[in-house]
Formats: sequence, structure tokens, C-alpha cells
Amino acid sequence: MSIHSIPVRPVPFPAVAPAYQCDGVDKVRLISLATDLPLAERDALEPLSRRVALDQKQTLYGQDEPAVSVFNVTSGALRLYRILPDGRRQVTGFAFPGDFLGLSMLDRFAVSADALGPVTACRFERLAFMDLLRGQPGLMMHLHEIMGHELSRAKDMMMLLGRRTADERIATFLMGLQERYVRIGRSSVTLELPMGRLDIADHLGLTIETVSRTFSRLDRDHCILIVPGGVRLVDHDRLARMSAH
Repeated sequence: MSIHSIPVRPVPFPAVAPAYQCDGVDKVRLISLATDLPLAERDALEPLSRRVALDQKQTLYGQDEPAVSVFNVTSGALRLYRILPDGRRQVTGFAFPGDFLGLSMLDRFAVSADALGPVTACRFERLAFMDLLRGQPGLMMHLHEIMGHELSRAKDMMMLLGRRTADERIATFLMGLQERYVRIGRSSVTLELPMGRLDIADHLGLTIETVSRTFSRLDRDHCILIVPGGVRLVDHDRLARMSAH
């Protein structure tokens, strides 16, 4: 059973969480500060939000479940994947703080979302979310821009799975991850990799053995340095050239 299928009750944040004003009262801020939404539009969404928390390997929502909620990731990372008709798994991407999930407005979720570690997210009931958008054209415009970035990322992934070598695919993955980390204020030199080698393989259309060998080769060639829990980008220029093919 996914977290999505369980009725959600508000869970308080620690007292140090950022606050906002609602009806003159200080409220704990739930929506991620890493989101691209302007502060005023985050404030408009706050009263509709409920916090959900997941442990590692818990499912936020499952493929083909009714899509009655929209989520904003506030901490942690999730793996997004589909199970294909032949039983194979395709990892379509990874969600990080600031990302919105469920904005496609499909009747059912096209993918499953599993926590790669402890995760917190804001949950919005779909109907209330849509009602708010109808009266907030600026908010709708910004969410459309976010969806546009997601579509662009999906297009880039289709190109990535084309005629690229394993080295180029890994380099492109790392450079893309660096860009996302910069956007949410994380280190852009040492990259945390909350996903496993198998997750990366299923995302890039490679085998786990190829992913492991490629990481080891890039490490030997001093392009990256493998460190506990992630990698350090050593030769940024070379990685950028490899990812630009």
C-alpha cells in the first residue's frame, strides 16, 4: 500500500522550520523553499498542504493508482519508475526537493514513486488544488513553466538513450544532477547519489555491470572521484565535453 492511498493527517514540522503568515498567525512553512514558485504563490498554496513522511523504500504513490493528489517534495529523494508489460523496470527519473509530482493532471499516475531514503513532501488534494489554480492565473503560469522543464528533461532523456556511449550517458547524468543540485542549493562538486547503481542502470538503459565499470573507469581517468555516498567531479571540463555530444 502506498502512502498516497492512506488518508493524510497533518504532521508538525520542527520548530525551526521557516514560517509564513496566514490570517495574521505564524504558520510552519510546508512547501519546499527549493521550489521555483515565487514566495507569494507558495503562501497561496500553504493552507491546502498536508505533510507526509516516508521511510526508505516506502511508496508515495503507485503506477496506475487514481491520481487524486499533487505532491511537492520538501526533503529527500524519490525514484520514479514504470513496470513495463514484459516485467522490466524503467526508471524514468528522480525527484528532489522543490519538485512537484502529479502535475500532469492524468486520471491515474503513470509511474510509481518510491523513497530512496527518508522523505518528506507536501500533499495537496487534487480538486482543491485545481480550484485554487482557477483563481490564480500567475500560479498556473508558473506551474506550466515547471511542467515545461519536466517535458524538456524527458526529451533530453530520449536523446540520451540514443547513440551515446556508456561514458557519455554517465557523464550526462552526472552533469544533469549537478545542475539540479545547484538549483536547490546543494554542493555542485561532490554529488550525493541516493540512488543505487541498478537505479542508474535502469534509468540510462545500461546494465548494472556497465554502470559499475564506467564509474570505475571515470575514476581511474581522474574525471571523477568515487567517495562514500556519491562522487566528486574532478575534471568538470572533460565531463562537460562528454555530455555535450
